[in-house]
Amino acid sequence: MLEDKIADLLKCNIVTPITPVSGGFLHRMYRVDTDKGTFAIKHLNPNIMARPGVKDNYRRAEELETMLEEAGIPIVPALTVNGRKMQEADEDFFYIFNWQNGSITDWNNITEEQCRIAGNIQGKIHAIEATHTKTEPELSHIDWDSLIEAAENTTIETIITDNKELLIYAENEMNKARNALPDIETIVNEDMDPKNVMWDNNEPVVIDLECLDRGNPVSSAIQLSLQWSGITTCDLDLTKTKAFFDGYRKAYDNGFRDYASVFGLTYTWIEWLEYNIRRALGDSIDKKEQEMGIQQVEETVARIRYIREKEEEIKQSLNDWFR
Repeated sequence: MLEDKIADLLKCNIVTPITPVSGGFLHRMYRVDTDKGTFAIKHLNPNIMARPGVKDNYRRAEELETMLEEAGIPIVPALTVNGRKMQEADEDFFYIFNWQNGSITDWNNITEEQCRIAGNIQGKIHAIEATHTKTEPELSHIDWDSLIEAAENTTIETIITDNKELLIYAENEMNKARNALPDIETIVNEDMDPKNVMWDNNEPVVIDLECLDRGNPVSSAIQLSLQWSGITTCDLDLTKTKAFFDGYRKAYDNGFRDYASVFGLTYTWIEWLEYNIRRALGDSIDKKEQEMGIQQVEETVARIRYIREKEEEIKQSLNDWFR
């Protein structure tokens, strides 16, 4: 039973039933009130944990999380219990956090100032450890015909089929942009979108740091600037995009200026789409997750279509800001 596993991990008594809370689209989050305090427990998705090499990725993220904490970045780190951050109980994996007061900003009401602050935090993360490193880009090779065949007679078949040409275009543009990235490597947190920053009395704190890695800061900056300014909800405000970059460049200037040439990075949603197609087709832990996969397929295709419509306008703005 999940509650028994959590109680055993915490070594304390749970005083009220554990409560599910919003935890993103991959894992399950719970609030746990105990006789030793209140904790947030993240139950890691078993399908994710079964992937080859995933534990090494989490271990690397934990090491980088410690570096962010030492650098004074406002974060909520996972607690260390028995000498480790990731906890295991009967092949289930968990992270334990102190409960954080505050709330996530409504995606439809993010302010310019919050975008500027988020950009500044991201810049500070990139500034911790920057090197000029040549790395081979990880390119995408999605077999759209196979996915369409697998989706035959399902609720998502028409969505994929009707948008196949757009999806191929988006994947190609993303791969071209990855090949065009400058030779820079920093600590990156490409999951630092608005759902992973909590605000308490207007003070931000970054949560959900399992995606920390070393990577290209240009890719991280352009994607997050647009996510904070409305691309996710298909309601882009370019003044907020500029505010994000203004805050970012005050903390870290990587010297790169030709962001329009790597616009294709904004189509990274294509990989999230592939994951959710497979989840919608049954690669899920339960019916609830499968339904979430279907919902995310619909929303992600609409988002990719919106990005395509806004592409030239965004490129022009990027050129104007980085002359």
